[in-house]
Amino acid sequence: MIKDYVCVDLETTGLDAKKNKIIEIGAVKVVDFEVVDTFSRLINPGVCIDERVEELTGITNEMVENEAYIEAVLPEFIEFCGQNVLLGHNITFDYSFLKRNAINNGFEFNYLTIDTLKIARKYLGHLESRRLDYLCDYYEIEDNNHHRAFNDALVTHRLYSLLCKQDYFDEEESVFKPSEIIYKVKKEQRITQRQINYLNDLIKYHKIEFDADISRMTRNEASRQIDKIIFNYGKMNNNH
Repeated sequence: MIKDYVCVDLETTGLDAKKNKIIEIGAVKVVDFEVVDTFSRLINPGVCIDERVEELTGITNEMVENEAYIEAVLPEFIEFCGQNVLLGHNITFDYSFLKRNAINNGFEFNYLTIDTLKIARKYLGHLESRRLDYLCDYYEIEDNNHHRAFNDALVTHRLYSLLCKQDYFDEEESVFKPSEIIYKVKKEQRITQRQINYLNDLIKYHKIEFDADISRMTRNEASRQIDKIIFNYGKMNNNH
């Protein structure tokens, strides 16, 4: 039975690790099922947080505007994790964001993981839902600040410790064993000066309100943004 681990949860600007950004990391370090250390950081995503995400998480643009960028927070989080197993509810989601950001900023990120969602899907199929908030309600786990990263990491730890005490717990079952997530990422190249100039020209030409920090974009992000502007507004005329 894995009793020592780091339980992690993220809040992000969307669901796609290739396109969206981390806005909060919350984690608890656990030894023998007891929390011994905590990690909770808001992160400036360099892009505008839309209203839907603000309503879901309670994290506003004003809350993150003076916070550090991900490249400053990740080394601290990696040090916090040490060599521990990472635990999470749908851990593949969090892992994909963390791994992609780590690779893009020159950090190693390779951890074994345990997923409470996989455990719930295997043993709790009779329940109406396997969502974290539903399972907290079912097991009477206090869940006062759902969709904030530290709260969700803490309650996931409590959920896992309860799942390990159930009659169906079997140490030999694969869902209770730490496993490797195969998520291959190539380091993305930073935006070129030519892209910066062209994107700025498009924004000025079409008089677009643009909230993202262009200098922090990757080449792929810049290309997608340029294509989106041209699709919605058209190209600049040849006299520009």
